[in-house]
Parts: sequence; C-alpha cells; structure tokens
Amino acid sequence: MITLCLIAGLVALVIGAELLVRGASQLAISFGIPSLVVGLTVVAFGTSAPELAVSVSSALAGKADLALGNVVGSNIYNVLFILGISALIVPLVVDQKLIRFDVPLLLGISVLVLCFSLDANINRIEGGMLFLGLVSYTAWCIVAGRKESQQVQLEYEIALGVSETAPVPQNKSQSTQQVLWQIGLISFGLCLLVLGANWFVNGATQLAHKVGLSDLFIGLTIVAGGTSLPEAATSIVAALRGERDIAVGNIIGSNIFNLLGVLGLSALISPQGVGVAPQAIQFDLPVMVAVSAACLPVFFTGHLIARWEGALFVGYAIAYTATLLLKASNSETLPVFQLLMCGFVIPVTFITLLVIVARTRSKESWG
Repeated sequence: MITLCLIAGLVALVIGAELLVRGASQLAISFGIPSLVVGLTVVAFGTSAPELAVSVSSALAGKADLALGNVVGSNIYNVLFILGISALIVPLVVDQKLIRFDVPLLLGISVLVLCFSLDANINRIEGGMLFLGLVSYTAWCIVAGRKESQQVQLEYEIALGVSETAPVPQNKSQSTQQVLWQIGLISFGLCLLVLGANWFVNGATQLAHKVGLSDLFIGLTIVAGGTSLPEAATSIVAALRGERDIAVGNIIGSNIFNLLGVLGLSALISPQGVGVAPQAIQFDLPVMVAVSAACLPVFFTGHLIARWEGALFVGYAIAYTATLLLKASNSETLPVFQLLMCGFVIPVTFITLLVIVARTRSKESWG
C-alpha cells in the first residue's frame, strides 16, 4: 500500500506539472503578462500548496518541528536540487527583475525569519507581518509586470535571443472559451500536484516513522522533499519545454511564498505560534540563508545559470542531506564532514563565484 501511494503520487505530479506549465504559459501570452510574473505568482503559489497544507495542519496539531522543517527544507531543496537539476537539463537565462529585486528580497526575508526564530518561537504577530508581506509582494509583482520598462524588456529579449524588432506575441482575439480552457488546465494541474504530493508524503512519512526518525528530520527531508515535488516537476517540465522564466520564477516565487505565506499563516493561526528547535536555529535556518545568498553571485554570472553551477547546487543538496543523515544517526564522522564542508568546500566555492562575478562585471564595464 505504501509503495502504491509513492508511485501514484509521482505519476500525478508529472501529469499535473505538464498541465500547469502548458496552461500558465498560454494564459500569459493571452493577456500579455510576462512569463516571469506568472512563474513568480500563479505557478509558484500553486506548487507551494502542498507545503501550505502540511505546515498549517502540522502547526494546528502542535507539531511545530514538522511545520518549520517542511518550510526550511523545501526552500533549501528548491534552490539546490530543483534549480540545479533544471540547469543541468538546459542552462537557464535569469531575468533582470530576479537579479534586481526578487532574489535580494528572498535573502532579506530569509534573514528576517532567522531573526524571528532566535527566541525559539515565531509568534502570531510575526506570522501576521510575514503574511501581510505576501499580499504586498503579490500586488507589486502584478503591477510591476504590467509596467515593465522598455529597457528591461529589450534586455530580456536579447537574453532570450529574440529579435529586437520582433513583436511580443499576443492574441487579442483570444476567445473566452480558450481562456477558460487554459484556466481549467491550470486548476486541474494544481489539483493533481497537490493530490500527488499528499500521496507521496503520506507514504514516505509512514516509512520514516517505522524506523524511528524525528519530526524535525522528517520535515527537513522526506516531507520537504515530497512537498517540493510539484516545484521539481513543474520547473523540470518548464525547462524541457523552453519556458525558462517559469522554471526559475517558480523556484524563487515558491521560496518567497513558503516563508511569507506558509510559515506566516502557520504562525498566525496557531495560538502558540510556531516553535523553533535549537538545531534549526544553529544549523538549518543559517543554511537556508546561505543558500538564498548563494543565488546572488550565481545569478550575476552572465545572467545565466550554467550547467556547472547546476551541478554545484546538486552537489550541495547531496552534502546537506548527508549532514542530516549523519546527525540523525549520531555518526562519529559528522565533525570531520562538517569541518571539510565549512573549512574548505564552501569557502572555495564562494571565492570562485565572486571571482567570476568580478570578471563578468569587468567585461560589462569595458564592453
């Protein structure tokens, strides 16, 4: 029965992602909305529905570790694993708007959540502040997408290899029936994504509890990975279909929604707020902040997430998972592994990325 849940969940996720990307991309063309805005809002918020369902129900049930671990783990895996895999499939062009606003905003929100967590609790007032931030962010995305400047649009077209004189594809004669069909594809795709993620998470969680794993570990790994499967399926399908803005915007938008919407609403509706375990404060939340910060130099390198950068992200996802497993098993090799990662691998990676960014900026200034 558990195996059947896992298989059925994966099938539903793949089909749902295909329908969601197809409907969202067509709807964007119909209304003249940039694909990036669709990826940052409709697609991102929709694929984060499983995180919302799991974290809110966990918070109400008093399982704070599961609620927090789901959000933190999802944000880490979204960038390191999903964005990494997507870039390995096809190098991803990064829109100027992401570099200038959305990624710095994600980093700022991550730092804010870490600060809220220092007293071992994210209370209802802090949750309300986060959720209000989501409302403001969504409104800004829609308005800014409509008023995108000609200069930014030109840079966007050049980055995608579109002729400067090529008209923006819009179909003003789009019938109401076609629009309703596209909305139907999006809605049905979202339903399949949520259903598939729930099946997968339920099966995986049952397996984890059988071997005696903690709620925080389950939230950071199995539940976070399972609820991130809609983002994974959607971004990978979008990358394969050439919808690169949706592939990247989905990840960044989902991470912002996870922190502002999922965590904010969980803390807002729970009378005790969301408790934060010491391990999360000392390790997992700082890792989430570091991962958000790592997006800045990577996104600056020619406004492109290259395949080698995708491989780097996937490598760090594996290293993070290995650390959690070593912690859960109280392995004696954990201190050595952490020393290797913190003292050598991570510093060398950041130095390399900073050098590449400096060279890129230098070439742009001379060009």
